[in-house]
Amino acid sequence: MKPIPVSFHIGPLLVHTYGIGLAITFWFGYSYLLRRLKKHDIDTTWLTSGFIWIIASAIIGARIVHVVANISFYIHDPIQIPLIWHGGLSSFGGIGGGLAAAIFFIRRSTSEISVLRTADIAAPVLMASWSMGRLLGPQLMYQGGGHLTNAWYGLQYAGQSGYRIPVPIFQSMEDFTVFLILLRLEKVFKIRGYPTGSLVFSGIALWSIERFFDEYLWLATPSLWDAVEVFSIILLVTSSATFIALQRKNLPNKVTPIGSTDGTARYH
Repeated sequence: MKPIPVSFHIGPLLVHTYGIGLAITFWFGYSYLLRRLKKHDIDTTWLTSGFIWIIASAIIGARIVHVVANISFYIHDPIQIPLIWHGGLSSFGGIGGGLAAAIFFIRRSTSEISVLRTADIAAPVLMASWSMGRLLGPQLMYQGGGHLTNAWYGLQYAGQSGYRIPVPIFQSMEDFTVFLILLRLEKVFKIRGYPTGSLVFSGIALWSIERFFDEYLWLATPSLWDAVEVFSIILLVTSSATFIALQRKNLPNKVTPIGSTDGTARYH
């Protein structure tokens, strides 16, 4: 399969395929999150007023972290720094930038909205959008493939020689699987009375595991302990520890013993 063009012209206008894909993904994420917020009776003013700024912050954050992680390359070729269509957006930076902007607009809109509650509602949306974005973003971008491969599923990507592991396609499948898991966990957590924040930290942990192995198996050179893998491990440990802390905090302070005929005590 020949690589999909990463850019094309409409008259004198140069259009980047990657940018169109991201725009579609952002609009999907906005629409889906808006629907879920309304379904859970959460005020949406912060989202409608701050959506563009949240997206811009996510893109800027994603680029900054990528540049910092690859600073030796950009020091020698600084003109490449703003050229995001050549690839180079960090997932971790995108989350950080978008989250910071979202919290700002939530707090500015009203103090009555729980950030953790909103994050729980947004978690499945983020994974669904990530799944779509892998196909409409990196899959259509310059140097979007992984390591060289002779496997039947290898694809050609613009800017890369030979057949490459179609990492964006695999990641899309993984992200969609996490999305389905989160939808299921959302129901289970509600029935069992799990504390607010449980869903989003579950999602972060699952995504961190996925991201670590994506990098280790298909992307990193060398294959171990690059920046993405280290950040993935840190995020996994942090999110898992927070999830556990939430459950412990939610435990009842007291249990009521119920006497039994065999002399032991039962608790509820």
